[in-house]
Amino acid sequence: MSLSSDFQTTLPTLYEYYTAGGIQSGLNADQNYFTLNGKNITLYSGAMHYFRTPKKLWRDRLRKMRAAGLNAVETYVSWNLHESLPGQFDFGHGGTDMEEFLDIETFLKIAQEEDLLAILRPGPYICAEWEFGGFPSWLLREKDIKFRTSDEKYMEPVKRFFNALLPLLAALQFINGGPVIAFQVENEYGSTPYGNFTADKEYLRELRQIYLDNNITELLTTADGVVKFYDNGTIPELFLVTANFDSNPKASFDTLERMQANHPKMAMEYYPGWFDHWGTDHETRPVSTLLWNLFQIIIYPGSFNIYMFHGGTSFGFMNGANVDNNEPDNSGFLPEAGDYTIKYKLIKFLLTKFASPKTRLPEEPELITRVAYPKVSIVEHIPLSSLVNSHFIKLEYENPIAMELLDINNNTGQSYGYITYRKENLNLSANATLTISGHVCDSVLVFVNGEQITRPLKSADDLSNFGFYKLENSQIVLTDVALYNASIDLVVENWGRVNYGKLTQYYQFKGLWQGDILINDAPIKNWQHIPLEFKTFWTLNLQGWRKYEGSTKAGLYRGFIEIGSPTDTYIDMRSWTKGIVIVNGFVLGRFARIGPQQCLYWPWPLMKQGRNQIVIFEHYEASDNIVFTREQIYANNSGKKNYEKNY
Repeated sequence: MSLSSDFQTTLPTLYEYYTAGGIQSGLNADQNYFTLNGKNITLYSGAMHYFRTPKKLWRDRLRKMRAAGLNAVETYVSWNLHESLPGQFDFGHGGTDMEEFLDIETFLKIAQEEDLLAILRPGPYICAEWEFGGFPSWLLREKDIKFRTSDEKYMEPVKRFFNALLPLLAALQFINGGPVIAFQVENEYGSTPYGNFTADKEYLRELRQIYLDNNITELLTTADGVVKFYDNGTIPELFLVTANFDSNPKASFDTLERMQANHPKMAMEYYPGWFDHWGTDHETRPVSTLLWNLFQIIIYPGSFNIYMFHGGTSFGFMNGANVDNNEPDNSGFLPEAGDYTIKYKLIKFLLTKFASPKTRLPEEPELITRVAYPKVSIVEHIPLSSLVNSHFIKLEYENPIAMELLDINNNTGQSYGYITYRKENLNLSANATLTISGHVCDSVLVFVNGEQITRPLKSADDLSNFGFYKLENSQIVLTDVALYNASIDLVVENWGRVNYGKLTQYYQFKGLWQGDILINDAPIKNWQHIPLEFKTFWTLNLQGWRKYEGSTKAGLYRGFIEIGSPTDTYIDMRSWTKGIVIVNGFVLGRFARIGPQQCLYWPWPLMKQGRNQIVIFEHYEASDNIVFTREQIYANNSGKKNYEKNY
């Protein structure tokens, strides 16, 4: 046994140190440093979202965080997953497609077992580079709803969700013997205004009261970019104010001192990296900058939460979006597959030198093995036109409407996936021109008599062409010869709703809804609306599979792989063009040749021992096989060299 191991065994665990003699109090911020149960504590926290990591991998990731020297884990709470239908909740046993990811009670209990405290940020708005900032899309059906305000139409569902969630979390507070030491109320509320809007402080007071009414007694905080927004998003006499930044810790902490003198200073979000956007290069940042900023935080002195420490994966359709670009993911000290990085080693070194008090740390867990499985051949195919033909839900509306307004899912609309607008029995003149009024939300594939006429998305420059959200009142020629009794299918993909922006930007309807669909300038009425949600049960029970005979057109492609012992892998999509990958009925995620990421992480908990089904929905040009790799691969869109492999 090494000297360091001998020394470690003599140290108390984190919980032994802070609960010795019994628990009398939780996290306290009434002076210029934190205390926990009456003892000084500096928070060395890292963000990990339980809903971005399969349940069976939680312990591995949490133990790695503790082994780095962290003493807390922070997570948001994803409202849209926990209440996908109004009043129907899934906290790990609710039967939704994401059930496996949603057992927040077990996540917190595992964190405590791994000797970590927990900071919770339940929102209701979370940003998180997550679909709609965590809001359920059915909120959009409420006419004139005012998001993130004290508006009753908004607050009523907020209260319903919090009254279901908070009792679960109250039982896990530190004062009750659990791991939870703090709750953040709302999120970056100061950055919502832009212009003449003044933040609704009554909204913050109402949220706080909901916490109090649900027996939340631990510390309540807010978080903002305080240098720019100061106290716009908080009420300093009611909350501990924390800061979000990626540089110059002193400026943010000095601002906090002006706002709340003689209170602890904390970076609720210190950004060591940034998220990727489709069609750009993979984001990297110098590790020297990271090390310097963390050192500055520690010596100020202050506490930190690294956002993200473990970025995880935005499975399914859960990526968020900026106004102009879609956001696949953040990357952190532990990438989605859980590898150790240079950043991980550096923070471990830093905390070994400066963290106080010293408590026992576990050994670093061994890395989970990854393999490149043998190539899988495509064996079956369903053309997209056949898939739409066979769909049992076909609703007709006089004018095209957004997917959220469809009368499906108990009249809560369609949240994710694709929607097809179909018109049959059309007589088209030669060179007939289709016009889509307003913007497409977010991309459209056009089929005439089952044949696609839209061009493939092969470079970021193609996003400026017909078929994508950038163009207004976009046009395409449908046919160069006259056609009679023709059919048109417009297949629209929701690429993700905005997760951050002005309050006016939260009305994120998807589909074709901003005006008429015209042919030769004449509005076409009475379109069929056909939702393609790709829910697990539906996908697993699809009919109409044909033997694959080399077609590369838009549609579904299926292959099978026998797995003896499930082991992590990546699916390499470089020979495909654009679409989604579905494994055993579960939507793994999106892919696009424009990158930057070219592979989809397939963790072993999402595999089965034995036969596994892989379905690829390809929008444009398919491959005839599925290839695997051990590592993520990034496209180089700008020609610049990536100077860090694992940042």
